[in-house]
Amino acid sequence: MTTPHQQQSADDFLMGGGGAPTGKFPTPGATITGRLTQKPTVEQQRDIKDGSLKFWKDGNPMKQLVVTVQTQERDPQNVDDDGRRRLFVKGQMKNAIADAVRASGAPGLEVDGTLTVTFTHELPAAGPGMSPAKQYAAQYVPAATNALHTPDPGTVQPAAPQQYAPPAAAAVPGLTPQQHQAAMANPATAALLAQQQAAAAAQPAGAAPPF
Repeated sequence: MTTPHQQQSADDFLMGGGGAPTGKFPTPGATITGRLTQKPTVEQQRDIKDGSLKFWKDGNPMKQLVVTVQTQERDPQNVDDDGRRRLFVKGQMKNAIADAVRASGAPGLEVDGTLTVTFTHELPAAGPGMSPAKQYAAQYVPAATNALHTPDPGTVQPAAPQQYAPPAAAAVPGLTPQQHQAAMANPATAALLAQQQAAAAAQPAGAAPPF
């Protein structure tokens, strides 16, 4: 649901939606990760109290990047929650994400790239009445890398269930087939015969067995 003056993405406007919920980082260690579902947009920041546009002291608009990712999160109170979350990227989070994109070799954030953002810790408030500054770490996997590691659904065959089959034992000299079968039916005897056969196979040709 959009708040007054909140900018909708083109896709949300077209499909009649109000946009994905905002991703939350309530405590250090909180992480949001997922593939980008649409191209990020840049918009002007607004005051959380009254929705008014925010400007720097020099009059320039304060900008932020809006990134929507598909996560595994679901709000049990929202039956329409499809797991998408929006990140309003600014300040130190912007720097962390920029560093992650550079490290990945990608030219920027792109649809189907995977972005992971973690709230690591807080810095003391810069002054009276100000909130502590949240600090973030980020990782980014480019869309091309994701594509290389995503198999084509049409070529992947379901694996057949595996059934255990005991290894076939070689015939033991001195035992009839019936005696051999009876011996192999006893787990302890079967293990002993297998050990003896393995020892015999390890002996050089023509060498006397060790027993």
